[in-house]
Amino acid sequence: MKILVVDDESSIRDALGRKLQKDGYDVSVAASGIEALRLFHSEKPDAVVLDILMPEMDGLTVCQRIREVSDIPVLMLSAQAIREDDIVQGLNAGADEYLVKPIRLNEFAARVRALLRRAGTSVTQSTLPIYNDGYLLVDVSRRQVCVKGEKVHLTPTEFKLLALLLENSGRIVTQRELLENVWGTEYVTDLYYPRVYVSQLRRKVEPDPANPTYIQTEHRVGYRFERQPTGT
Repeated sequence: MKILVVDDESSIRDALGRKLQKDGYDVSVAASGIEALRLFHSEKPDAVVLDILMPEMDGLTVCQRIREVSDIPVLMLSAQAIREDDIVQGLNAGADEYLVKPIRLNEFAARVRALLRRAGTSVTQSTLPIYNDGYLLVDVSRRQVCVKGEKVHLTPTEFKLLALLLENSGRIVTQRELLENVWGTEYVTDLYYPRVYVSQLRRKVEPDPANPTYIQTEHRVGYRFERQPTGT
């Protein structure tokens, strides 16, 4: 598999590239956002590791440009302490994952493996792979989501989260279950991920994200998808 590593700091870029090469990946590197987009189109990587703060074009803009044409996994790197607002900003740009510097190489490699595994694993087919109540349509087999007849773009992680909740509709899916089944066992302590991703998912599919009808929160336990009557 081919991975594009983008960071304007040569020491970080080289260290990440060497670690991925040692783990058997084909690696391309870029020092700026402009170079990253050029390599993205010419090299056609399977995943992108992308720093946020870069000259010429920042990582958020690069991610947005990538998302215009591709759903490949994007891991964003941040030099600042992680906050939910930072994660949401990255998710809005289309990122799938977020890692804060300084980076521990073994953790970084594990996150890349998990990211590629999620992207390469098809969503489990539910007994009713098509959900349609007139407002929200989720076609699991075609990986398609529509709101009021308009197609909604979800990242691979967002779609997998929605499909898992839908498949277990009416039942509470615990935070640990979500982390294990959507992100992987490496993420079982990252409890902010479900909260942030559910919030982002609500923005895309709920009639009123502040008062959700589909994705209900069970405080300190998990989340539950509630089917709505047809014609909602």
